[in-house]
Amino acid sequence: MVTRIDARAPHTVPIAERAPVPEGSVDLADFVGEAMLLLGAGSTVLLQLALPGVGHGVADHSTTLQRPLDRLRTTMTYVYAVTLGTSAERKEIVRLVNKAHVPVRAETYNAFDPELQLWVAATLYRNGVTMYERIFGALSDTDAERIYRRSAVYGTALQVKEDMWPRSRAEFDAYWDDIIATVEVDEKVRAFTRNLLSGGDSPLPVRLMMPLQRFMTIGLLPPRIREEFALPWSPRDQRRFDLFWRIFPPVYRKIPRGVRQLSATFYLRDMRRRMASRRRII
Repeated sequence: MVTRIDARAPHTVPIAERAPVPEGSVDLADFVGEAMLLLGAGSTVLLQLALPGVGHGVADHSTTLQRPLDRLRTTMTYVYAVTLGTSAERKEIVRLVNKAHVPVRAETYNAFDPELQLWVAATLYRNGVTMYERIFGALSDTDAERIYRRSAVYGTALQVKEDMWPRSRAEFDAYWDDIIATVEVDEKVRAFTRNLLSGGDSPLPVRLMMPLQRFMTIGLLPPRIREEFALPWSPRDQRRFDLFWRIFPPVYRKIPRGVRQLSATFYLRDMRRRMASRRRII
């Protein structure tokens, strides 16, 4: 399989060279459930941390280093609840997230800041679409537009006003390019990221998977953001990364859809069990 360059992206983004995904066949709920999105979870998190308000808030308050699996669970629960859950489930998860955000504030950041939430939502949308097109090929313009519009929910479910979500994909690209070109990462966030990419206090099975996750995380970052985090990346790394993305997509596409969506099924069932038994969710 060969690749082409996505002209919409500010950095090189290979897209599986196949016939475009049939129009009308993909909605936000379809690709959010794909397990392959987890390969991009690390780069999504680092893009979020690159914005100082987000990075400092997470470094000061997050328990990710101590409880990485629990933090992954709560993040994925939010994503799946607002996109795949019922209206009642979404309302409850949003209430719990807002409650968890109350103490996350300082002179330089506030977890209720809609501008910070907008950036977090933008990373979820952008990396989700990028990962989907890497595997399945280019989306039709109609599907891409529908997914873009519906992805606003990542932010508007919280404090982001609907008119804050860029009016068009072109305006979104301009917003994205500006952040990528100007954001600066300080040593505090770099230190937190180094600990994060080492696996923190993860159990042994997770630590064994960290080399692949770290490799994917660094490789999927825009080059400038990779440099801001002072993360090493060599020409040999790039060749290995490119080889992975030539081999992995056709293999992944052969996996039955039900198996590919097991992660979404698992996290939604876990959320519903916790709700029913009144156990901690967020």
